[in-house]
Amino acid sequence: MIRKYRSPIPGHVRVVFELPSSVWADRISLTGDFNEWRENDIVLQQTRSGVWQATVDLPIGTQHQFRYVVDGQWWSDSHADGTSDNSYGSQNSLIIANLPESELIQETTGLIRESRPLRSFSPSTPPTTFVPAPAPAQMSPYIAA
Repeated sequence: MIRKYRSPIPGHVRVVFELPSSVWADRISLTGDFNEWRENDIVLQQTRSGVWQATVDLPIGTQHQFRYVVDGQWWSDSHADGTSDNSYGSQNSLIIANLPESELIQETTGLIRESRPLRSFSPSTPPTTFVPAPAPAQMSPYIAA
């Protein structure tokens, strides 16, 4: 599975690459043109639930080829944005670094929500009157202090 989020790095998309816990392996790494196909550069870590994960921040709008190396065997990702034939007679997975609509909507909604006033400040609204709490001597003897 591949998930995309807004990255804390401006102009980038945070991409989370995942393989299910049903994949039995000693070592899984992520390799692609974004790390010059270095096999040991990005190693997936297993979460408590057993899911294998790696996170990469990629520049927005870029397209990258990648594959997983699972105990020395090259795997493609069926959840990728696409595939591309490679010179070894197999296919590389493709990832396009763009944000899903849900992330764009959240960003827009957040901006709208922040720009909305909390209450009306029209001149016809009377100011709120401050009423101080009664002094301790004026308090009812039935209310515990």
